[in-house]
Amino acid sequence: MKVHEYQGRELLAKAGVPVPAGAVIMSANDAASTYEKVVAEAGLGQNGLAVVKAQVHAGGRGKAGFVKLVRSAAEAKEAAEYMLSNRMVSAQTGPEGLDVNTLLIAAGVDIAKEYYLAITTDRATRRNVLIASSEGGVEIEQVAHDNPDAIVKEPVHPLMGLQPCQARRVAFKLGFNGKQVNQAVAIMLKLSALYASRDCSLAEINPLIVTPPTDEHPDGQVLAIDAKFNFDDNALFRQKDVQAMFDPSEENANELKASEFGLSYIQLDGDIGCLVNGAGLAMSTMDIIKHEGGEPANFLDVGGSATEEAVTEGFRIILADEAVKGILVNIFGGIMRCDVIAQAVVNAAKSIGFQVPLVVRLEGTNVEAGKRILEEARSSLPTMQAADDLGDAARKMVAAVQAGVA
Repeated sequence: MKVHEYQGRELLAKAGVPVPAGAVIMSANDAASTYEKVVAEAGLGQNGLAVVKAQVHAGGRGKAGFVKLVRSAAEAKEAAEYMLSNRMVSAQTGPEGLDVNTLLIAAGVDIAKEYYLAITTDRATRRNVLIASSEGGVEIEQVAHDNPDAIVKEPVHPLMGLQPCQARRVAFKLGFNGKQVNQAVAIMLKLSALYASRDCSLAEINPLIVTPPTDEHPDGQVLAIDAKFNFDDNALFRQKDVQAMFDPSEENANELKASEFGLSYIQLDGDIGCLVNGAGLAMSTMDIIKHEGGEPANFLDVGGSATEEAVTEGFRIILADEAVKGILVNIFGGIMRCDVIAQAVVNAAKSIGFQVPLVVRLEGTNVEAGKRILEEARSSLPTMQAADDLGDAARKMVAAVQAGVA
């Protein structure tokens, strides 16, 4: 589960990580008053610097024009009106873009240096790892590719957590000096504790910044001015306050619908819908479709004990994608008998009314009985074909879709 930047900043602030003042709005009419409130809270005075940032689950906001620096209430309102009335299109959203419903107005800060700081799970070592770089505020993936030596990694002990000596070592490697070191160490330790206590899968501060020297802070201040958090869905049952941060408007509607029926569904960019029982079999099905020259439109696992209701809802979800030109059903009858699933497929297809090609491949317990059910239903489901094996099913499906497109 993902949360918005402003929610991540709230989590950091509660954990004791210094974060500039900010407030959230959902209407451009609130932008001017919120700007004045934020700059006053930060002690910036009239015409103080603030930033207006779109709150969406996608990166590339700055390049897309959805992060704007403002120095007056009028500028804040103008930026808010633009962002709330236009879809944000970036490299991470695709050409269709995303609607923007929420904005963060945060106090601006002078930046002397930017850093990257994150904690995530290293699957290779099966341990959490602190990742840091002195090249923050940019696409860290590109930094890792172009200059891997710029990435500092420190493993986190599964029982003792991140140790102060480890955080201090990272701080020195990043080039912090003077009082900056203790500030950076404190932030790393608090981020590590937050990561563990909240069942995160990613806790990221990008950028972590140092402000220029002042009389009050001769070495500058270390602050977190952006935050990104992902959480382990399987642990949300014990993170009720985190679960309450979930924003369904940022998720695919079909994926949300599927979860209500216990289905695992992920929408893709192709035109061949897939309804399969078992995650491994579903991935194999997509691979075979690609091998035969087709493009899968989704991953859909109905589970090992799929019911007629689940199969019916699976068909509805697949067909809700207007790009789908055909559906391939691939069922292995282990726990679930093939005759039962065949009848469920037939009943579901009849109730929905199919206009696109449907190819069904069955294998496993009672497979012959299942095939007879499919054969007997051919007259009422003219778009349906039975397949002998997965390769045959993929070839028939790809051919049917390509013929329909032609």
